Amino acid sequence: MGQDQTKQQIEKGLRLYQSNHTEKALQVWMKVLEKSSDPAGRFRVLGCLVTAHSEMGRYREMLKFAVVQVDTARELEDADFLLESYLNLARSNEKLCEFPKAISYCKTCLGLPGTRAVARLGGQVSLSMGNAFLGLSLFQKALESFEKALRYAHNNDDTMLECRVCCSLGSFYAQVKDYEKALFFPCKAAELVNDYGKGWSLKYRAMSQYHMAVAYRLLGHLGSAMECCEESMKIALQHGDRPLQALCLLCFADIHRSRGDLETAVPRYDSAMSIMTEIGNRLGQVQVLLGVTKCWVARKALDKALDAIERAQDLAEEVGNKLSQLRLHRLAEDICRSKGLQREVRAHVVRFHACVEETELYCGLCGEAIGEQNGRLQALPCAHLFHLRCLQRNIARGCPNCRRASMKPGFV
Repeated sequence: MGQDQTKQQIEKGLRLYQSNHTEKALQVWMKVLEKSSDPAGRFRVLGCLVTAHSEMGRYREMLKFAVVQVDTARELEDADFLLESYLNLARSNEKLCEFPKAISYCKTCLGLPGTRAVARLGGQVSLSMGNAFLGLSLFQKALESFEKALRYAHNNDDTMLECRVCCSLGSFYAQVKDYEKALFFPCKAAELVNDYGKGWSLKYRAMSQYHMAVAYRLLGHLGSAMECCEESMKIALQHGDRPLQALCLLCFADIHRSRGDLETAVPRYDSAMSIMTEIGNRLGQVQVLLGVTKCWVARKALDKALDAIERAQDLAEEVGNKLSQLRLHRLAEDICRSKGLQREVRAHVVRFHACVEETELYCGLCGEAIGEQNGRLQALPCAHLFHLRCLQRNIARGCPNCRRASMKPGFV
């Protein structure tokens, strides 16, 4: 199969894929991969296969095609192709919750010598790196990466990238419990979809609606949360987007639990867990188990709650997510205290405070933990987070955290 025929078949696959004939599109692309003698065409079709498998939640297959794409880029000796392939490798590892590997591949992308693709893909690299840092609960580094991605988006008028970054920022602020910002950013993403997204994939609308649903649920606006989640789920089902279906099921379960309807919540947690396990989203499994734990606590089944916490802790430690570990230790501490297990209480308290230190989730002005309860936060240009009320009372200039770090003695 020569260059022209390769191009025609790739375009045929794209038309099928955009018409939701996903399996037929995959068959066309796999045939191109098998028969094409055009290296650049093979590189492009591998990119199509990476994207398709990502959206279907087939992350292990996504990773395999990304590895082959890197090898193809090396054969072509093209720096732009190499950057794009390493970005796909980073994304694959991010989806599989291999966050340190994802960060390493993003750094490889940024370290490649002057490529034209940096202007086009640099923002996407920063976004992927931010998502990976967030997966490790490295909040300052995550925020720095997201802000860098936003600068790329604004400088290049890339509203699609801006939409994706806003959704990630919604997730960021949901985790640190500034629920106003957790809602603001996905609402901004939804505005971008309405204003510029006529020719975009519906996944952008679905993504913004899901993040709005999460924020509305956290704010206690359960009707709005359900409405947004239903719209997101409808699109996810139409497009066979398994990862988003799992997230929506988790959100539905959380909404029902917030309403006190545990009988409806638990089967949705089970369905979410089934898909999360199938696609390899270990961090998603931790979130499901957190919800299940709270259901067991509400039912006074404390031994089952502790079992769920133990399973979740194993997964959270496996992927390196400190925030989940922190919240699980807090839950376990409360349960052990109610059971009179003082030794276990002390152990969980020690581990809880160790996680707080590692995540730097405390205000450098008042010393109180960030993310314990809903509160307005403000990030300084250095990306350190503080309570807004504390910054408003602070008369000193600059960042207290950075100032303290600069005063630490050095060692020769």
